Amino acid sequence: MLKVTDLFVAYGQSQALHGISFESSRNETVAIMGRNGMGKTTLFKSLMGILPARAGSIEVAGHDVSKDESFRRVAKGIAYVPQGRMIFPTLTVEENIQTGLENSKSRRIPDEIYALFPVLWDMKSRKGGNLSGGQQQQLAIARALVTEPKVLLLDEPTEGIQPSIIKEIGKALNEIRRLREITIVVSEQVLSFAMDVADRLFVIEGGRFVHETTRADTDADHIRQYLSV
Repeated sequence: MLKVTDLFVAYGQSQALHGISFESSRNETVAIMGRNGMGKTTLFKSLMGILPARAGSIEVAGHDVSKDESFRRVAKGIAYVPQGRMIFPTLTVEENIQTGLENSKSRRIPDEIYALFPVLWDMKSRKGGNLSGGQQQQLAIARALVTEPKVLLLDEPTEGIQPSIIKEIGKALNEIRRLREITIVVSEQVLSFAMDVADRLFVIEGGRFVHETTRADTDADHIRQYLSV
């Protein structure tokens, strides 16, 4: 469903990603693990078309989207939940979700969204800026899901969120994959969360993948060495 080949990205003369390659199948979740500044957000912004790649290719469901602008990538099946959530604070919960309906065939919020995140139903008339961090994260995921994506990208979804909400988000992501059979790629520093949702884990360091493992074969202590400062 998602195929990334030899992706190089730079900020001016500073190379940020060095030939990143990976694939993710339909109904699979992949976690990109790494400390801050290792290239996770750069990778996600490049997949979304926010940062241009100097070389390499990105394919979604067999279609090359490498040269497409961000809105065209959304139309072709990529949805992005950025680090920091980036919801619209002055819009209501319902209005925030509706902003993702541009590519929806029905132009209505599916009942499934509120079933996945019941708190959003209870607060649908509340301004997004008045929600807690965990509630805003659920809102950002809901907004991405109504675009009907084939690939869902989540950048640091557990950042600044209390453990009980992290568990809820993990359960929701597993349910989303069961219901929709989509590909999920999540960047993370919390290993326990990655182990709850991901089939495979990659570790990124200095803009390169330095380790890959399946969940079943994960050596947690080895991964933690990469994540420790």
